Amino acid sequence: MTVAQAVVEFLGRQYTVDNIGGAAYRERLIPGMFGIFGHGNVAGVGQALKQWQLKDPSLMPYYQGRNEQAQSHQAVAYARHTRRRATYAVSTSIGPGSSNLLTGAALATANRLPVLLLPSDTFATRAADPVLQQLEMPHGYDITVNDAFRPLSKYFDRVTRPEQLASALHHGLRVLTDPAETGAVTISLPQDVQAEAFDFPEEFFAERDWKIRRPAPETEDIAQAAQLIRAAKRPLIVAGGGVLYAYATEELAAFAEATGIPVGNTQAGVGALPWDSKHSLGAIGSTGTSAANALAAEADLIIGIGTRYEDFTTASRTAFQNPGAKFVNINVAALDAYKHATVLPIVADARKALIALREALTGYRVEGALEVFTAQEKQRWDATVDEAFAERLSPLVSQNAIIGATNQAMDSRDVVVCAAGSLPGDLHKMWRVSDPFGYHVEYGFSCMGYEIAGGLGLKRAVLAETARGAENRDVVVMVGDGSYLMMHTELVTAVAEGIKLITVLIQNHGYASIGSLSESLGSQRFGTKYRALDAQTHSFDEGQTLPIDLALNAESLGVKVIRIAPGDRAIEDLAAAIATAKAAPEGSGPILIHIESDLYADAPSSQSWWDVPVSETSELDSTTKAREVYESHKARQKPYLG
Repeated sequence: MTVAQAVVEFLGRQYTVDNIGGAAYRERLIPGMFGIFGHGNVAGVGQALKQWQLKDPSLMPYYQGRNEQAQSHQAVAYARHTRRRATYAVSTSIGPGSSNLLTGAALATANRLPVLLLPSDTFATRAADPVLQQLEMPHGYDITVNDAFRPLSKYFDRVTRPEQLASALHHGLRVLTDPAETGAVTISLPQDVQAEAFDFPEEFFAERDWKIRRPAPETEDIAQAAQLIRAAKRPLIVAGGGVLYAYATEELAAFAEATGIPVGNTQAGVGALPWDSKHSLGAIGSTGTSAANALAAEADLIIGIGTRYEDFTTASRTAFQNPGAKFVNINVAALDAYKHATVLPIVADARKALIALREALTGYRVEGALEVFTAQEKQRWDATVDEAFAERLSPLVSQNAIIGATNQAMDSRDVVVCAAGSLPGDLHKMWRVSDPFGYHVEYGFSCMGYEIAGGLGLKRAVLAETARGAENRDVVVMVGDGSYLMMHTELVTAVAEGIKLITVLIQNHGYASIGSLSESLGSQRFGTKYRALDAQTHSFDEGQTLPIDLALNAESLGVKVIRIAPGDRAIEDLAAAIATAKAAPEGSGPILIHIESDLYADAPSSQSWWDVPVSETSELDSTTKAREVYESHKARQKPYLG
């Protein structure tokens, strides 16, 4: 058989196995493959997929897509919803087909989510050289477009001989299923090698199980952590995505209930506790709640669980102001466990560590004053969100009210999807999540254009769950016009497959997030509005609003569209539209709800900061004033090591 035929058959027989509290799970590691075919893979992987489609389509189902980057986003979203137990493979042609995957590789690795990328490459034999779309580097003739994947991948290999395939695939899948090391796995396949025949051994195609390793904590580490917690006056937990990937939400709830330690969550950690838990302070950091940030400012012991301490989480290292603050970090990845000059890194699975730590803290509970302070701050923030959700502007509504209406119209099991712009920060602060799977915001890379493709990949995971007997979930994508224009073409994929994906498209004729940031930095919202060019001043800032009809665009792709007219009833009409979309049967295809919003309406303040440098000197008064504010915040920044 050919190398490409061997790749397809091998991947179709790989499984992940997992054990959570004695319950064993086994599922396909690679349940399908995306691909756009051109020279490089059309006669390789494309031929192999077609051959198996006729022989046994269940071995490796093929799915179309409209953009290679979007296909990788689908795979990543699928992986996140399945808690990294499964992902898709993506095959591309050489040159631009391969390089379209680079953003997807960076996103996967930044978010620690597995995706298997199989970009085609130029001839290994160089029989035809140079070929169409080949780079020629005078200092290194073996360099191709695919070498750009090396710094973006957690594992990279190039198969230049059929004999290398087994090693490349086994090492690649080892990384895919490693919770500490996972990310983009890239195996470059030269086009001639894909079509080359080789006598592979039968055992290469036997079913293989890949166990997800969940290391237990060291006993002495748990004992030391318990001592530190008992000695602390104001401990605080920062729950990250590692809590969700370890299936540790119930253990976190039990730990918080037993000890009274309050919990703030990162973007990836939303859902670690239900929003209405008395111990949940909600989001922490630059896009956080005033409640979580008030507790963070006074915390003397920060217990990080499954977080990588991204700058939004730490408010660019200004969140934790207690001069005696110490960090205890529990993380399956040593890289994250050792951050912020931690006094105690615990390299372990979050669930197992929480179980052991709760046992070590038997009889312990925080001081009553901390519980009172937690309750007061939580009550204050909940009232702030209630007020924001009830906000009624006219004729254009606020994004706060749109978020509130969407949140309230969805069922607790439904999932919201977002990635970039002002929406992720506003959702992080205000979205009320009851189900640990109910929030899917890609904020490790915050990639504009992820939303619709990611929502589609997530919906594939939901449909796979329902096929196994699980209760259904609706997937609701919330996206601004900026991200929509970046990449909306996977709506065509949803139309082709009849996948019910609900999209709430918020049009404000500009980049709200960067516009607001620009204004705060003294740059006067430069280049952030959708306006016609004023040729005399060469400015896009003051011209006429562009006559863009994104609802009509979606309709032209075959999507059912519900338009919400501006005015006093816009929010009520939005809620009714979501109810209509939810009532549509599965298999009826995508539905897009179009609503316009006020570009300038702000969300409630997090009482926090994000470090984006301001020009040190400027001829603009607005920039000079912004620099003064910047320096005042900069003075509060902590020089944590690591």
